[in-house]
Amino acid sequence: MADEIAEQPEAIRRTLDALLPLREELRGLFAGRRRVSFVARGSSDNAATYGRYLLEACAGVSAALAAPSIATHYRADLDLTDTLLVAVSQSGATTEIVECVDWARSHGAAIVSVTNVADSPLAKGADVALVTRAGPEVAVPATKTYLTQLVAMAVLADALGADLEQDLARVADEVAGAVRGAELVEPAVALLRDAAHVVVTGRGLCLGTALETALKIEETSLTPVRGYSYADLRHGPISVIEPSVVAVLVAASDGPMLEPMTALADDLRRRGARVVGIGGDTPFARTCDVHVPGPDLPEPVAPLGLVVPAQLLVEQLARARGHDPDNPRGLAKVTRTDSH
Repeated sequence: MADEIAEQPEAIRRTLDALLPLREELRGLFAGRRRVSFVARGSSDNAATYGRYLLEACAGVSAALAAPSIATHYRADLDLTDTLLVAVSQSGATTEIVECVDWARSHGAAIVSVTNVADSPLAKGADVALVTRAGPEVAVPATKTYLTQLVAMAVLADALGADLEQDLARVADEVAGAVRGAELVEPAVALLRDAAHVVVTGRGLCLGTALETALKIEETSLTPVRGYSYADLRHGPISVIEPSVVAVLVAASDGPMLEPMTALADDLRRRGARVVGIGGDTPFARTCDVHVPGPDLPEPVAPLGLVVPAQLLVEQLARARGHDPDNPRGLAKVTRTDSH
């Protein structure tokens, strides 16, 4: 896992080189359609969450996350002639997602796939295949395949109206800097190592990163972790915050969510929780018990950099707790769900 985290700067560069030339095809495929729907599972679903916010906030395109069971179990008869379906799977072989593509196409949708395997069923079944260039991933937890999925989401958004190309050109260097600063997560690891309860939260464009961080801590450290939207945490679960809780907050260094995230950090500390902040600005950092620096990137592409210190934290935390982050108990690379 550590080696694959370190490979990410080059994986980003390769993926941008491969996908940016496909923007004209993506624009043509979306022409005459009104909305984008994402279908995914696991880490890919967290990448899709970023894609959904990015399209709506920066490209002015209506977007949503689809429920795979609508296709695979309910067999709903929907009119999708105005829809671009984006199917996301690192392996491109998740049966449920492939079935969703077949269903959506039969109901009029155009299909974009995001996968790391060029000859996978998902890539072959798409009108446009965004094949990431992460290279083979050996560790079970997704790192470079996840980050290159975020790159694909940003390329899609750029194609459909967001202006991201210049900022995307800076991402690989920012990620390389985060990899070189791996020791900066050590104080956060020390705080989380013996935590009885962990919650992770973010909002808007950074929500997917928060959910991905929670998922990775849970699956590698074998302890329950709750990932919340800032808004959902505020609407009830915050009442159970107490001194046994360590809260991990993920924030960009600018944008409309930064001030609310800083206020949340202050509120959580007053309730007795200890707070680990990833990213944000100087006031945000001062409000946290432990702060891990984030990338020098604007909010629309900040999640591509913010996930890297989170990955480093996850890898080191698993080892500090005596677990093997490369092979978490009971997990496999390809997501499988029931077929009946």
